[in-house]
Amino acid sequence: MDITVRQAQRSDIPELGRVLGLAFADDPIISWLLPDDASRIRRAATMFATLARHDRIDHGGIDVAIDDSGAMVGAAIWVPPGYSGDRSNLRALPGLIRAFGTRLLAAGKLGEKMAAAHPHDQPHWYLAFIGTLPTTRGKGYGEALLKARLDLCDAERIPAYLESSKPGNIPYYERFGFEVTDELDVTGGGPLMWKMWREPRT
Repeated sequence: MDITVRQAQRSDIPELGRVLGLAFADDPIISWLLPDDASRIRRAATMFATLARHDRIDHGGIDVAIDDSGAMVGAAIWVPPGYSGDRSNLRALPGLIRAFGTRLLAAGKLGEKMAAAHPHDQPHWYLAFIGTLPTTRGKGYGEALLKARLDLCDAERIPAYLESSKPGNIPYYERFGFEVTDELDVTGGGPLMWKMWREPRT
């Protein structure tokens, strides 16, 4: 089985949204933000596509995993060291309104809490989202996505950071050198997240 990991192009955005929408259908934080089971995948896909289109795609921070048939089966959205997407928020607003509807305010507050808890003392690559199609899990696509960017981190001696929204994923990330640094409540008593930091490997 061949796995190709490459940087995403603008033409990939609709499919990227669809893949990540499916990948995050059972995510605790996404489920808290988008509680309606019937519309969650569609709304999450709109959110991911909006974030990619108006914020991340032009900064080389999105990787996609392609299977041997040429189909996209996974994606990782990274934020490069020192980058702030504040100026793109206004352009993304219409898409985020479509995604969150009446939950837009809750999503905004969650984002503010995550930003406040984000480490700011050292430049790093931030893994905002990573996911693969449920039908392909366990086949190495997530590992290939992670390794592609972490190899760059190691080569450039730059740390990496993420928040795990599933406790069951913590051991998986630990395999790649991430360590839990704190527990994070961004939902006011709902599902938790775990801050994880990775120093570059030699």
